[in-house]
Amino acid sequence: MEFPTDFSTYTLWSAYLTVAFLLFTIIAFIFKWGFRFRLVGVTGFMGVLTGGLFALGLGLYTRTEVPGSVRYALVYDNGANQAVISVADQINPSQVEATLYQASDDLFSFGRADREGQGKLTIRLRTLVHPEPGLSIPLYLGEVKRSLRVRDDEQVQVTIFTDKFAQLPQDNNS
Repeated sequence: MEFPTDFSTYTLWSAYLTVAFLLFTIIAFIFKWGFRFRLVGVTGFMGVLTGGLFALGLGLYTRTEVPGSVRYALVYDNGANQAVISVADQINPSQVEATLYQASDDLFSFGRADREGQGKLTIRLRTLVHPEPGLSIPLYLGEVKRSLRVRDDEQVQVTIFTDKFAQLPQDNNS
């Protein structure tokens, strides 16, 4: 069975249950049932639960998809102004650029500290090359610098190290 991940569905059903418990509580007070005060607590809890689900639905999972980006793994993040992501060695410069834009959007957070006073988050993209068996060397293919404070930063600076693509395995360069 597949459950929806959209919080609006859960919020709607929780709101229905809250209204149903409210009506049931009103009926309990009219007929002076003994458990009517317990229903006040249940109705209050359902109201809090509905409010929480509504708040989560407002933007907890806002994620933009950048066309052309590839999957990456977060290798290093100091929680402040530097991060490193890793991709497979089968990548081209346009995919590097799209992936850097994707990572700059994904890793943005208002909670990041500015340790160096520059106000920029720097994300470097790397892959691993294996020049000989048993030896792995990180190869940095690009980096992006964006604001630590502005969510929709218009001045994102993407730098692609095009000279490094010659070091990738030749059958993978396209």
